[in-house]
Amino acid sequence: MKLNTILFIWAIFSGVVLQVSVGITGFPKTMTLHRAIPLKDRVDLRQLRAHDKARHGRNLQSIGVVDFPVSGTFNPYRVGLYYTKVELGTPAQEFNVQIDTGSDVLWVGCKGCSGCPETTGLQDIQLNVFNPTSSSSASVIGCNDKQCSVGAQYADAICDNSNNCAYQFQYGDGSGTQGYYVSDLLHLETIIGNTQSSNNSAKVTFGCSVAQTGDLTKTDRAVDGIFGFGQQAMSVVTQLSSQGIAPAAFSHCLRGDDNGGGILVLGSIVEPGMVYTPLVPSMPHYNLNLQSISVNGQKLPIDSSVFTTSSNAGTIIDSGTTLAYLSEEAYTPFVNAISAAVSRSVQPLLSRGNSCYLITSSVDEIFPLVSLNFAGGASMVLRPQDYLLEQNSIAGAAVWCMGFQKMDGQGMTILGDLVLKDKAVVYDLANQRIGWVNYDCSQSVNVSTSTGSNTNTYVNTGQLSGSISSTNPPCMKILVAVSMMLASLLYM
Repeated sequence: MKLNTILFIWAIFSGVVLQVSVGITGFPKTMTLHRAIPLKDRVDLRQLRAHDKARHGRNLQSIGVVDFPVSGTFNPYRVGLYYTKVELGTPAQEFNVQIDTGSDVLWVGCKGCSGCPETTGLQDIQLNVFNPTSSSSASVIGCNDKQCSVGAQYADAICDNSNNCAYQFQYGDGSGTQGYYVSDLLHLETIIGNTQSSNNSAKVTFGCSVAQTGDLTKTDRAVDGIFGFGQQAMSVVTQLSSQGIAPAAFSHCLRGDDNGGGILVLGSIVEPGMVYTPLVPSMPHYNLNLQSISVNGQKLPIDSSVFTTSSNAGTIIDSGTTLAYLSEEAYTPFVNAISAAVSRSVQPLLSRGNSCYLITSSVDEIFPLVSLNFAGGASMVLRPQDYLLEQNSIAGAAVWCMGFQKMDGQGMTILGDLVLKDKAVVYDLANQRIGWVNYDCSQSVNVSTSTGSNTNTYVNTGQLSGSISSTNPPCMKILVAVSMMLASLLYM
């Protein structure tokens, strides 16, 4: 390292007020550095160490793993969605929002919202509304804001009559929301070392909903909003990674048992057996190239063109969808193959047009494994519980029904929570790929904050005491191994 660079770093750490010359091409020749602690004051060494520790902590947390608690279950007869908590504004206010990889924007209900539910049937949560005028750090995004202009390119933002940056979304189930964008603090939780929790915050742009329609107005499973984990400009993942606060990756591991919950982190889960397939480029959703489906190792007679990606066809990973859906041309061969494989062991029946089976033993002993085969040689192996749903019982026999549904007249395949549960799933946006491995999501996982050519930093999530819901497991916390980078800077 050159001498003038060393002096520059020393001046920053010491806080001395002086003119520092640097010899880097294109860099200002002089910079004024100000002492954080006045020269005339005598400060105890412990205070200096505390000051340095706080500053170094901020430095080391600039890129790190961010942890979100997870509640809910995939089971449509209980909850039918997974959700997390976010804290917004000053003072911080807590909101429960659905985890949705099929949309881009984080939005919550706001004061005066029309159609926003005021109560919920979900246990142990209370619905809240956000009021921008009550947060000292909030500001409404105008039409001339750069973020609004970028969002408009992806139809995530429009300009309203008040010159505010606004939005209007329609979801696949027919529900909708509209509102305007606000910039405010999102409070982030990480763990430093083995036990030390650290709370940071970052300015993000999110939606303030003033009207909701359709299923969003229902109270039985109502939450405060939706947390879109898409990859477009308005996504919080994109915003945080562009600010250098979090890596351009996130991961989830959704528990499929009755307790539900799971893991949701900004970072890449790293576990043995993880396989990856590339994302289809230039698509608004997480589109993958599904090439074939196998049942018991036998490839089904489905024309591969059925899975070809276009503006209204292809295969999408979507945690905001409860079940899974196959295009009509793929659905019938799939159900026929399953029924043929179990014809001697179960009694078939129809329930409201859905293929069901009367079972007197374990589904694992009877039903075959299914493999979804993607580009790059990556296969997603589905157990019977990943494509069937237990519905009820008749005379002591369990009724299991097909969890995959048919998309009439559409060439769309949607892999929702039924398929995604009990898997560690990585959305590696920096490398434009998605990875997965079957996993017990009640266990801890390794997470990497590596981005691009940066050195891997491995951390570990483990369960700590305390829970966010009586029906859910303890919150998953991040155990971050502190880097030696600080020591090398201080003593080089």
